[in-house]
Amino acid sequence: MTQTPTARTPAQEQAKAQITVPAQHPMVTVLGSGDSLLRVIEKAFPAADIHVRGNEISAVGDAAEVALIQRVFDEMMLVLRTGQPMTEDAVERSIAMLKASEAGTSDGQETPAQVLTQNILSSRGRTIRPKTLNQKRYVDAIDKHTIVFGIGPAGTGKTYLAMAKAVQALQSKQVNRIILTRPAVEAGERLGFLPGTLYEKIDPYLRPLYDALHDMLDPDSIPRLMAAGTIEVAPLAYMRGRTLNDAFIILDEAQNTSPEQMKMFLTRLGFDSKIVITGDVTQVDLPTGTKSGLRQVQDILEGLDDVHFSRLSSHDVVRHKLVGRIVDAYEEYDSRHGTENGTHKGGRARTGAKATKGK
Repeated sequence: MTQTPTARTPAQEQAKAQITVPAQHPMVTVLGSGDSLLRVIEKAFPAADIHVRGNEISAVGDAAEVALIQRVFDEMMLVLRTGQPMTEDAVERSIAMLKASEAGTSDGQETPAQVLTQNILSSRGRTIRPKTLNQKRYVDAIDKHTIVFGIGPAGTGKTYLAMAKAVQALQSKQVNRIILTRPAVEAGERLGFLPGTLYEKIDPYLRPLYDALHDMLDPDSIPRLMAAGTIEVAPLAYMRGRTLNDAFIILDEAQNTSPEQMKMFLTRLGFDSKIVITGDVTQVDLPTGTKSGLRQVQDILEGLDDVHFSRLSSHDVVRHKLVGRIVDAYEEYDSRHGTENGTHKGGRARTGAKATKGK
């Protein structure tokens, strides 16, 4: 993409930029179907005037805003060059990253294009990649460290990205097996009160892990891999007494571990293995009075060599936009009322007061 230098118009004290989109990029890929991408940019910079004529885009307005608009289109071009389409969500996240960088509230040098084009895994016609800066840093931390904690609210991709890295490690023969585990404690229920066999009782708690596997692997291969022990999905209690070598191990819903369970799990680490622990400390379902192992472990292991804590926020939610707003609303309510997840600290949450669970 070529562009003219930002110029000032003395009469209006405004800046103007002229952006030329290369012929190899159809304008619909830049502007979106029905100009949907252009409307996202216009909404983000309401004081600027953006006009399109042919393959020329002009922006007039405050110098700082015009410079940011130029950067937005630059980043879009870099993403489009990789063959990856731009979406409204990707444009919104690019603008947020650039504004944070401009305001000095971002502590990294990563650009939107670097975040949005980092492929983790391609499977079944789709590519899994980070969508936010914190997600990219989380994925990078998994590459660099032996033990990584992914802590954040529902919908931030903690478990999903960890699963993608696990499958990638297995396919590239960095590990010989994947072990996925969860504590079998949910919303105050106990396995003994559920009907059916032990497997039927445990299966619902592990179902989200199976669902993620089906997104990343040929479903027909999963039973074979599980039968061979290459992929194991089991409750946390099944980890006791084992040493796990040559494995990529994921502990999901770690906020529902006790301190003793967390210590037990961490000490299962064997040679040539990697551990990723995910959880949301605002959604603890342990009985009243039981400490969360995920909350405690942050005080114990923070700063320990080769252990990394990645913290995600409502800004990293990649579900429906309303999910991020719900997370923010709960945090605001808690800060005003001195509560935790909408209920008094130490008290048991009512079912209706709990936010939707998930990763």
